[in-house]
Amino acid sequence: MAKCKMILDLDTGIDDALAIAYALASEECDLIGIVGSYGNILVEDGVQNSLDLLELLGRPDVPVYTGLSHASTKDNFEVMPISALIHGKNGIGEVELKKADRTPETLPGVDFLIEAAHKYGKDLVIVPTGPLTNLAAAIKKDPTIVDLIGKVTLMGGALTVPGNVSPVTEANINQDPEAADEVFRSKLPLTMIGLDVTTRTLLTPKETQQWRDLKTLSGEKYADLTDYYINAYKVANAHLAGCALHDPLAVAAAIDPTLVTTLDLNMKVDTEGPYAGRTIGDETRINEPALTTKAAVNVDKERFVARFMERLTKLFSEH
Repeated sequence: MAKCKMILDLDTGIDDALAIAYALASEECDLIGIVGSYGNILVEDGVQNSLDLLELLGRPDVPVYTGLSHASTKDNFEVMPISALIHGKNGIGEVELKKADRTPETLPGVDFLIEAAHKYGKDLVIVPTGPLTNLAAAIKKDPTIVDLIGKVTLMGGALTVPGNVSPVTEANINQDPEAADEVFRSKLPLTMIGLDVTTRTLLTPKETQQWRDLKTLSGEKYADLTDYYINAYKVANAHLAGCALHDPLAVAAAIDPTLVTTLDLNMKVDTEGPYAGRTIGDETRINEPALTTKAAVNVDKERFVARFMERLTKLFSEH
């Protein structure tokens, strides 16, 4: 079976760092590039984090592109205080990494998404784990890519549980509801991996100790940044006994959709008023068949966490 060609569209904070590691550790996919976004951190800082993490993990060959720096309806971006609390001011738990010996690609991230869609077609899998600004911009610039891309599996939204920014809004969608609405209403083959499932997949210091015990640089650094995340969760999400593996689950479900149970649903994103950022069924299409959009509502968390630990531990043992 041919490997899928995967692009990660990241605002590289801690769970994005774990998503990069999961993608690299998965033989089923070929990570062909990373597109940087804003969100957990400024876009240029997230791009640098991606470059540094790829070098740490022995994959300086994976190109990194710079995406858009702010929401489609705004002209600037500031990191939210809660993001700095959860991910640290540098986005990776204040862990210091060796700065990569290279710089990002000169091709804009939006153009890379378009080029990859035309080059790889149905083999292309895009996994956005930040705002959907880059993908919406790519669709606007070249609408034909909607029919080319194999699938999009995104981390964002909340359908059956409250949001983590407001009672109805999840953080990634909250950054650019208008872009998210455009992506959800497009005909892209899309699966939403939202808080409904990601907050059931938890990591604890017991798992990070396994990485420390490897006595490798990557094991130590990833244990440090994940422990920072776990401790931040004790403040921000005290009801969860660990940190949620939001972004890695999106990567895992893109590779193996059987990890999640999904609901076929034509979806929209509210863009104004008290429910701005809510991901919900589109009432204007309720009588139309839902052919392209799915929302994950359950997850085989034991199977996923076991696979996550197996793959990352093997990767960290080698670097």
